[in-house]
Amino acid sequence: MPTYDYECDHCGHTFELFQGINEPHKKKCPVCKKMKLRRLFGTGAALLFKGSGFYETDYRSDSYKADAKKAKQSESVSKKKSTDSKKKPAAKKDASKGSGGSS
Repeated sequence: MPTYDYECDHCGHTFELFQGINEPHKKKCPVCKKMKLRRLFGTGAALLFKGSGFYETDYRSDSYKADAKKAKQSESVSKKKSTDSKKKPAAKKDASKGSGGSS
């Protein structure tokens, strides 16, 4: 069932109402009780897809999921190796090339 927007021409009250497509339009404002309510044009009849099952990735095959898991594991192993190689101690600087600043 869609959600419709309503507005009262008398008091200006606006609200959303969850109602069926075949239900008659509401005419009486719930705030001021006048018969000045009108339904606004908008996305009331649009379909909203929420939750899982609406994207192509939700229906991947088991073999695809297994291959993706293997690829992710191999990627994490290669990242770990590259991080380990960066942790090697740096070479000591030569002290004789340092501060010989007399000219």
